[in-house]
Amino acid sequence: MDIKDFEEILEQVEKPGRYLGGEWNAATKVHSKDTLKIALCFPDIYEVGMSHLGFRIIYGVLNSLADVVCERVFCPWPDFSGVLLKKDLPLFSLESRTPINKFDIVAFTLAYEMSFTNVLEVLRLSKIPFRSKDRGIEQPIVIGGGTCTLNPEPVADFFDLFVVGEGEEAVIELADAFRKMKISGQNDKSKILAELAKIDGVYVPSFYKTEYDSDGKINTFLSMHKNAPSVIKKRIVKNLDDSFYPTKYIVPYINIVHDRVVLEIMRGCAHRCRFCQAQAHYKPLRMRSEEKILSLIEESLNNTGYEEFSLMSLSSGDYPNIDSFVERLSNMPMLKEKGISTSLSSLRVEDVLSRLPQLIKKVKKTGITLAPEAGSERLRKLIRKDIDIENLLKAIRVAKEEGWRRIKLYFMIGLPTENRSDIDGILDILKETAFITKGNRFDIGVTLSPFIPKPFTSFQWEGMGSIEELLEKEAYIRGRLNSRNVNLKFHKPELSFIEAILSRGDRRLSNILERAFSLGAKLDGWDEFFKFDIWMDAFDKEGLDPAFYTKRRDFHETLPWDHINVGVEKETLAKDAEEAIKCNSGT
Repeated sequence: MDIKDFEEILEQVEKPGRYLGGEWNAATKVHSKDTLKIALCFPDIYEVGMSHLGFRIIYGVLNSLADVVCERVFCPWPDFSGVLLKKDLPLFSLESRTPINKFDIVAFTLAYEMSFTNVLEVLRLSKIPFRSKDRGIEQPIVIGGGTCTLNPEPVADFFDLFVVGEGEEAVIELADAFRKMKISGQNDKSKILAELAKIDGVYVPSFYKTEYDSDGKINTFLSMHKNAPSVIKKRIVKNLDDSFYPTKYIVPYINIVHDRVVLEIMRGCAHRCRFCQAQAHYKPLRMRSEEKILSLIEESLNNTGYEEFSLMSLSSGDYPNIDSFVERLSNMPMLKEKGISTSLSSLRVEDVLSRLPQLIKKVKKTGITLAPEAGSERLRKLIRKDIDIENLLKAIRVAKEEGWRRIKLYFMIGLPTENRSDIDGILDILKETAFITKGNRFDIGVTLSPFIPKPFTSFQWEGMGSIEELLEKEAYIRGRLNSRNVNLKFHKPELSFIEAILSRGDRRLSNILERAFSLGAKLDGWDEFFKFDIWMDAFDKEGLDPAFYTKRRDFHETLPWDHINVGVEKETLAKDAEEAIKCNSGT
C-alpha cells in the first residue's frame, strides 16, 4: 500500500494503533515466489484478537516455518472500514500492508459465534467472494479453526476447510502440503482440497451433502468424496512440553484486553459440568511440566519487558502441587529483582478457601472470580457444579480479610428445571456477599448470562428459555436487589438467543448470516452494534423459523455436529443427560 494512502487512513480513525503493525516482536519476513503466504485473521477488533492465546500460538507456529510468511489481520472498527470503502482500497495485513486477497491462505480463528458476520466483513473488505463455490484458484483458500469448529455448519458454505480441534501441529502439516502443491504448479482447487482433506482433523464442507426432512430436521449427512471421512476426529496435541509455545510475545502499542504474558499451565479440565462446552474442546487433561513453565516464563519476560504474567487453564487449582509451584515461582530471582507480579485464573471455591492465605503474598491482587452458576444446591447438583455456598461465603470473607477489594461472581439463568426458588437463591447469595463485605470499599461484580445448550455437552438436547422468560427473570432480580456495591451485568437475552441459534445451527444458516450482514449486521458481539431486529428480518426474508434452533431436540435426532468427533460418544452424553433428569426427580 502507498504510504500516503496509509497515512491518510490513519488520520481519519479513532485508534491508529490498531492498524500500524511493526510492534515489538512482530514477524518481519520476506515474501518470495515460493513462500507460502498466510493471512491470519481474528474476526474482531485488534484489542480482542491480540488477547487471544490460540491466535498468538498459531501466529508463532507458522512464522517458525522457514518457507511460510504469516501476517495478521483483524476486523476493523467502522471508522476504518468506512475509509477503505470510500477510497475503494482492500483490507491489508499489519506486517507488510499486503492486500488480504493476495495471500495464498486466509485463516480465521473462530472463537465466538457472534463474530461470524465479522468474517463476512473481512472478506468483503478484502474483495474476496463470500462463498467457497464462488472462489476460484485466483482467490485465497479460506480456512477456519478454533472452538467454533465443534459445529462449523452455520458457516460451512463460506469456508474451504476447517481444522477441527487443536491446531498447533495440524497447521504445520497443512502449510507443508499446500506449499508443495504451490511449487508444483497445482492450480485445480478441488485437487488441492482433496489433498488437504487427507490430513487428520481437516474437514472440507464441499465434500459433504446434507439432506433435510420436511420438518427441517437432518435426514442424512453424506460424504461425497473418497478423501472425506464420514466422521472428522478433532486434533489433539499429546504432549504440551513438546508443542510450540510463543515466547516472543508481540507487545502492542495500545492497551488490549489481556496486556501481559499468558502462560497455559495445563489444557483440559478434570470436572464434568453438564453445561460446559470448553471441556469437550480441550479434553483430555494434560499438564505442562513445572520446569517447562518456568523456562517459558523467563524467556517470555526477557523477550517482552512485561512486568506481569498470568497462569492460565480451565481450573488452575487442579494443577499438581500448585501451592509449592507458586512458591517456586515467587522465589525466581528474576521476579524478585524486577518486581514482576503473578496472577492465577480459574480458581474454584475450594482452592480460594484453602489456598488463598498461603498464596496471597505470592500473587497479584487482581480480583477473584468465582462461578457458583446456580442459586440452589439442587440446581448446582443438577449441572454438576458442586459448590457449597457456606464455603463460597467463607472464601469471600477470607478474600476480604486478606486485602482483596474486588470479586466477580458468575451465574446462569434459564438452566434446565430452573424455578423461582433457584432465582431467589441467587439473590440470597448476593445479599449475603454484600453483607459480608460491607464497611469496606469492596466491589462485587455480578454477571448473569442466559443458559445456552451448546454442542457436545450433556445439555445439548435441551431447549433455551424464551427471551420473554429471561427478561422477566432479569427484572425480578433487579427489582429485589438494592445493594450499592453489587454491580449487576446481564447479557442481552436477544444476543444470547442469536448465539444459541448459531452454535446449534445447520448449513441453512449461511443464508441467514449473509442476509443479516447485507442488512447491516456486524460486530454483533458488541452491545452498541448488535441489532436484534436485523436478525429477525433476515429469518423472515429467508423463510426460516429461528425458534426451530432453540427448541428441545430429540435424543435420536441427527444433530448438525454429529459428524464431528471430540472424543466423547453421543450415547455417553445422552446417558449423562438422563442421569441429570433422575437426579432432579430424586430417583
